[in-house]
Amino acid sequence: MSSDESSNAAAASERRDAVREKALQVQAQQSRARLIRGSVVTTAVIAVVAVVAVVVTWAVSSAASKPMLSPQNVSDDGFVVTGVMGLGIAGDDPGGTGTVEGETPTATPTATPTPEATPTEQPVVDIRVYVDYLSTGSREFQLANAQQLTKWVTEDAVTLSYYPVAMLTSKSNGTKYSLRAASAAACVATHSPDYFFAYNNTLLTQQPEIDSDGYTDAELADMAIASGAVGAKVVRACIEDQDFASWAKTATERALDGLPGTDDIALTGTPMVLVNGEPYVGAMNDPKEFAQFVLTVASDAYYEETPSPTPTPTTTPTP
Repeated sequence: MSSDESSNAAAASERRDAVREKALQVQAQQSRARLIRGSVVTTAVIAVVAVVAVVVTWAVSSAASKPMLSPQNVSDDGFVVTGVMGLGIAGDDPGGTGTVEGETPTATPTATPTPEATPTEQPVVDIRVYVDYLSTGSREFQLANAQQLTKWVTEDAVTLSYYPVAMLTSKSNGTKYSLRAASAAACVATHSPDYFFAYNNTLLTQQPEIDSDGYTDAELADMAIASGAVGAKVVRACIEDQDFASWAKTATERALDGLPGTDDIALTGTPMVLVNGEPYVGAMNDPKEFAQFVLTVASDAYYEETPSPTPTPTTTPTP
């Protein structure tokens, strides 16, 4: 072989070696790049997971550390009506007739004693009303009976309590209106109890449509203040912060388990009206039928509490 051929072969071999070396270098660079990209992605994922974990931990710990607020002026999860101001119906004028113009006065639930028994004190009837502020039945009951309920309370013939519950929370496009309205009612009962009945009446008579968003918290606060609630700043903050939403949820759960002062009666729907612990099963939009039921229960309570007259012994003269 000539020297020229030997030098050409050597040059070709060197070129092949150089190409292989270059290929190895490119491969190594690509491998390093892949490793770097993989570590960056892994680090980013770990960082995101860490941030999410911190946020979740903070949220859970915050929720756990925040105590559930309970309303004041509450008894067995209900609010006794202490005032009937601000309604513009019977009861606003204690010296008036207790009726709205054009309406027929309804009977006051008083029992008629028999000639044999004259009680010194008539039993007061206890009326308890469980309401969901998105329940059409609750609205019908309030519209039909607000006038006579107001009259009975004004005359001290009954004790009237309302129990806000949230059974229709899922019927407001995710806004949880029933729960927020129950919380708002508890705010007024706590901070302005004399105007609870007026606000309760407003929430029921101006009820939004079911399956609608309902009122916002700001609008619920506006309605409370328009109903006469005093301490507007405190009431507004309580309503807009949903201070008693957790309480309203647990109160509803307790009612579904059983109602206090009853023989194993549990809440099954709203409204549920109890008169001296007996459930009213008549028409919710018929005030006369409801008044008759109250009269009947009042009469039964009267005769149960009235002692039978004791005969007076007479002395037989001695002959």
